[in-house]
Amino acid sequence: MQIDIVIPWVDSNDPQWRREKNKYLPKEDIVNNEVRFRSWDNLHYIFRGIEKYMPWINKIYFVTWGHLPSWLNVANEKIVVVKHEDFIPKEYLPTFNSHTIELNLHRIKGLSEYFIYFNDDTFILDKLQEKDFFKKRIPCDTAVLNPIICTGKDHFANVSANNMQIINGNFNKRYVIKNNLFNWYNFRYGLNNIRTLCMIPWGNFPGFYNGHLPNSFLKSTFVAIWEKEFSVLHDTCKCHLRDNYTNVNQWVVKYWQFATKRFKPRSPKIGKYFEITNDNKVIVDVIKKQKYKLICLNDSAVIENFEMTKEEINRALESVFPTKSMYEK
Repeated sequence: MQIDIVIPWVDSNDPQWRREKNKYLPKEDIVNNEVRFRSWDNLHYIFRGIEKYMPWINKIYFVTWGHLPSWLNVANEKIVVVKHEDFIPKEYLPTFNSHTIELNLHRIKGLSEYFIYFNDDTFILDKLQEKDFFKKRIPCDTAVLNPIICTGKDHFANVSANNMQIINGNFNKRYVIKNNLFNWYNFRYGLNNIRTLCMIPWGNFPGFYNGHLPNSFLKSTFVAIWEKEFSVLHDTCKCHLRDNYTNVNQWVVKYWQFATKRFKPRSPKIGKYFEITNDNKVIVDVIKKQKYKLICLNDSAVIENFEMTKEEINRALESVFPTKSMYEK
């Protein structure tokens, strides 16, 4: 079984990209603000982590608007550069909507049926094996029920709620769980089983726990959803920018895999989500001591001194990955 990785990336400093994006940007927009696109200049640490801790990976598909990091070694046989126009239907271009990119990943030419979707804020800090992502050709994941709380039009929870409309429109919660009981209540989930237990009275799926970590996908799952819910996915992809009120995203694919019994239970302790703030002592300690196999470092609008914070985070990553990888020039 060949397992690929897909990593999307954007160079927010590219003036041509900025001019094109600004053509579609409303005067008041909090969903597509600069925080979502600014560069932390630490993408190369993801590649160093892949080389050191995931050497079994087949190919890395690097998805880009057109620009490339100056350090990326595109001559490396494991690197496949994919532009938006190479796989996203023309009617959806140009796009600055991550949801559009995600929902069309299955169209990437040559991509394996088995692939892992990485965001560019996820770092590998310890050894990972194929079985952490796929077992017997089935994706590994954490299927834990969790309620969704929507607090406003532009809150990201709305996207999750939209995802659940698709899932509940196609699947019966009680039937799905009853027919795959030990994947829903599993010792690997630990205390998270209580979350699911508390959701038993709900007739429909109320939502899912999301660890903000790399997702294991089957290309065939994307195809199945496009066949069943074309109009919803089509409407999302027509949005040049993210719309948290109307859009769905790649999480609907993992949820579909839950509902169709195409997953194997995995402990959520494989990784940890962190939001970068003005006090990042915990994050720095986690990186240096490599406390988790995977971490997600999410940007936030509360950072007062971005350059100083970026230096602090990157210095910690450099201490773990001081040597260039084969993916760098």
